[in-house]
Amino acid sequence: MPVPEIFLLDGRPVGGSARPLVVGEVAQAHDGSLGLAHAFVDAVADAGADAVKFQTHIAEAESTPGEPFRVAFSRQDESRYAYWKRTAFTEEQWAGLAGHARERGLLFLSSPFSIEAVELLERVGVPGWKIGSGEVSNGPLLDRVAATGLPVLLSSGMSGYDELDAAVERLRGSAFAVLQCTSAYPAPPEQLGLNVLADLRARYRAPVGLSDHSGAIFASLAAVTLGADVVEVHVTLSRAMFGPDVPASVTPEELRTLVEGVDFLHRARASPVDKDAAAADAAPLRALFAKSVVTRRDLAAGDVLTQDDLTLKKPGTGLPPERLATLVGRRVRHDLPADTLIAETDVE
Repeated sequence: MPVPEIFLLDGRPVGGSARPLVVGEVAQAHDGSLGLAHAFVDAVADAGADAVKFQTHIAEAESTPGEPFRVAFSRQDESRYAYWKRTAFTEEQWAGLAGHARERGLLFLSSPFSIEAVELLERVGVPGWKIGSGEVSNGPLLDRVAATGLPVLLSSGMSGYDELDAAVERLRGSAFAVLQCTSAYPAPPEQLGLNVLADLRARYRAPVGLSDHSGAIFASLAAVTLGADVVEVHVTLSRAMFGPDVPASVTPEELRTLVEGVDFLHRARASPVDKDAAAADAAPLRALFAKSVVTRRDLAAGDVLTQDDLTLKKPGTGLPPERLATLVGRRVRHDLPADTLIAETDVE
């Protein structure tokens, strides 16, 4: 089944000529505090983003007790498993976060890391799925997600094309977008892979985007300039916050600037300019800012013009600069003071 190059995420178009989707990724930045999670919803909404995204971890379903930390950041959790347990929300709490997001006009998304998490989020209600880079090889999870019929945002940070091809095939015709992603926290500019956006679009004939871990807004703005349909950035309420993703996150103020930049660039890319028509429209300004051929000194009737007698000065309402050479050697019909804009009638 062919994949559509544009799809709807709860009525919001993704791809084609639609404005790029901006996703504020909270992930685990709430550190298990429900109040903080709700504060993130408000911060992302206030910044003007389109969607807020969390991660749904059910420790018993996705992890063994011995799962190691990626970064040994926690002073209270003896294992990653314990961290997932401590920071998990109940189904009722997830439903509250989803409802809050909808009240604030946000799409509510959360990455599932187990089939049980998919089922929980399905009951809570999500408009689509975000598959994290570490789950691209998880065939059963992809099959379960595909069975819902909802659109999928597929990150690709840990996958080569063979694995990514297999994941796309498992989506079985679902609407999806493929996001370039670099699994480094933070990701340096040299590893962003902005060139991959065009490759992904050509390979999968689907919307593409950037899931960015650089900790700045520049990569996402560049991606939008290159045609990204989705940009996702991690968000932190403060760079002084606790958590392993803070160095790879942007603040709410930066997220607002990103949203403004996306709006600006979308309008620019949606409005191609005809250079000749634009030049014609600029004629009134040209008269002010362009230059004309003028006399450099006082000239008397009968003087033969030399290069030294002429110069170029504003305004641009007289003979244009390209006419200067054609005036050299011609005779002046009458006296001309210095700084006179020469007209064709002034010379023989």
